[in-house]
Amino acid sequence: MGAIATFASVALLVAPSFAQTYTNCNPTLRTDCPADSALGRTVSIDLTSASDSFTPQGTTTYGSDGVSFTVSKSGDAPQLTSKWYIMFGKVEVVMKAAPGTGIVSSFVMQSDDLDEIDWEWLGADGAEVQTNYFGKGQTTTYNRGAFHADAGSQTTFTTYAIEWTSTQIVWSINGVTVRTLQPANADNQYPQTPMQIKFGAWSGGDPANAPGTIQWAGGQTDYSKGPFTMVVKSLQVADYSTGSTYSYGDQSGLWTSIKSNGGTINNGGSSVIVNPPAVTATASGQPIPFTPTETSVYVQPSVYPWIPGTTIATSTAAQPTYANYPGLPSGWTVSNSGKVVPPSAAPVINIPTRFLYAIFCSLTGVIYWRF
Repeated sequence: MGAIATFASVALLVAPSFAQTYTNCNPTLRTDCPADSALGRTVSIDLTSASDSFTPQGTTTYGSDGVSFTVSKSGDAPQLTSKWYIMFGKVEVVMKAAPGTGIVSSFVMQSDDLDEIDWEWLGADGAEVQTNYFGKGQTTTYNRGAFHADAGSQTTFTTYAIEWTSTQIVWSINGVTVRTLQPANADNQYPQTPMQIKFGAWSGGDPANAPGTIQWAGGQTDYSKGPFTMVVKSLQVADYSTGSTYSYGDQSGLWTSIKSNGGTINNGGSSVIVNPPAVTATASGQPIPFTPTETSVYVQPSVYPWIPGTTIATSTAAQPTYANYPGLPSGWTVSNSGKVVPPSAAPVINIPTRFLYAIFCSLTGVIYWRF
């Protein structure tokens, strides 16, 4: 009977597993990419403890101030990546940037077709922050980055926000707008496809990096002066669209082609700011965004915004992974606190003991005795 009880427990408590999703799959270049799991709501996430809304890479630690991303040696690049995407929305992060020459603290929104909206803090200067954007990973020009005054970014918790709609992107610090971008001013590179959220710290100044990357990061990193730590206290994310998944209706990469499963694509938000603040473009030579090759062997460049892993090979077949684009399986949701919640438990079924015993006998070869 103990064996029967064990069998019954296993049979009734099996939970659904997370479905595999894919990496290195650009929906503007191929048609077999999976749909993106949608947040579809607003969540407030306290990062003083681990949240299962994110997949960690590298070592992250949690404490009363929030989650810490520490760079202490070459190759350290701790980060968190959301398990869901948003399709237009507003993201607010409360954080302190890491100090240190060559150290980069990053907060990135990135889509499968390499649209990006970013905040970047260079540890060599704690009084400013950089904003940037990329459309489809294009690097035809390097004049999209801008620096903004941000005194105390390494010593004081500050609220940084990005509001993203079909008509405008607004970057703000403690509620004060520091930059806006409209599609007409984006040289046909306006970010407009479903985005994950990625944040963490890395060493742009690592001696192994390309000279342009080291220069952009403010100089070569001296690890003996570390460790260098970025801290994120909390995150609030509002997805302006709804549904369970977002998919690309064609290969155009236009927001009007994005489809929602079980909801709607909403492009609204705040009205366009008529008189945005002036910005100063960065110098030439800043690094390019990460652009994975679809069909050949390649070495990931040590450039904006994340430090790469080892050399890997790709093929024309989409590659399953749980690490980079983890996603949520159908039916799973996210609570207001950012907790990933499985589908509602199935109703309890009272199975007669003799039926369970019959199953047990058929599986084990025990002679069935009817009772």
